[in-house]
Amino acid sequence: MRRKRRNHLPGFKAKVALAAIKGDKTLAELAERFDVHQNQIQDWKKQLLDQADSVFGSSHERKAADEAQLKDLHAKIGELALENDFLAKALGR
Repeated sequence: MRRKRRNHLPGFKAKVALAAIKGDKTLAELAERFDVHQNQIQDWKKQLLDQADSVFGSSHERKAADEAQLKDLHAKIGELALENDFLAKALGR
């Protein structure tokens, strides 16, 4: 019988990933201790290592990057709205 899919809290994922990074115990031991599959531990460890730089980045830098991306998206929305209006008028004739 299959077990119901579980959703783990971010704090739990971080705890497991940090334990894996420490390397004190094998993946098999960690999997048994936390009742999580070894592949899931490896995935969480990889995610933590890949995104570790964002923890130490300044919030000002992230905010500036987000604002720049938002400005680009608004410009694209404007372009698409103009195209839609033009095409609607052209097809309406």
